Amino acid sequence: MSRRGETVPFAFIAQADRFRSNVTPPPRARRSFRQVAGSALVGVTIVAGLVGSVLLGGPALTDNQVPDRDHPAAAEGR
Repeated sequence: MSRRGETVPFAFIAQADRFRSNVTPPPRARRSFRQVAGSALVGVTIVAGLVGSVLLGGPALTDNQVPDRDHPAAAEGR
């Protein structure tokens, strides 16, 4: 069986990465003020939620152990 010089069975696949189109895509549509304000509001809400959870959950994570005092009176009989 004779072998061709092509490394890829179809030549157009090998040339696809070198192909450049002369057609420019249309410009992106500008976002309206409502869309920008809405995405900013969502971002601020997420950041405020994270900050609030750290502020409210921080005291619960601290290691404030009260030093041992005398044993309670109920434990004396044991």
